[in-house]
This record gives sequence, C-alpha cells and structure tokens, in this order.
Amino acid sequence: MKELVLLVTAVILSLAAVGAIIRIAIGPSLLDRVLASDVLLAILGAALAIDMAMNRHLNNLVLLVALAVIGFVGSVTFARFVADRRDQGNDS
Repeated sequence: MKELVLLVTAVILSLAAVGAIIRIAIGPSLLDRVLASDVLLAILGAALAIDMAMNRHLNNLVLLVALAVIGFVGSVTFARFVADRRDQGNDS
C-alpha cells in the first residue's frame, strides 16, 4: 500500500511539474512565468516533504524551509516590482 501511494503521488507531482515547466517555457507573459516557477518550487517542496514522510527522516527539513522562504521572497519581490511599475505608469 505504501508503494502505491508513493507511485500515485510521484505521478501527480511529475505531471504538475511538466505543466509548470511548459508554462515557464511558453508563458505569454512574465507574470505567467514567475507564477509557474513559484508553483514548481511548491512541487519540489511537496516532493521533499513526501520523501521525508515516507522514509521517516528530517534530513531535508532545512532545504524545505529554504525553498519555502525563497518562494515567498521571490513572489513578494515580484509583486512589489509589478506594483511599482503600475504606479509609475499612472504618474504620467
């Protein structure tokens, strides 16, 4: 049963990662690409969490926290960048 759950989650995460990579490659806008890269980081974090749960270890916990922080900071930074660009466009 454990192997079946691992196989199903691996297939689902792999399909989601392929979809995110396709969106990064052909996304029509920069916002789509940034959002897809954030989703890809979340998928990688989920894969690390599943690995830790299945093998009952905490070896990747620091990496998981670092990925979460990088994803959060990157999203907030890009949102501020977009907001600043919109504010500059309204001043003219």
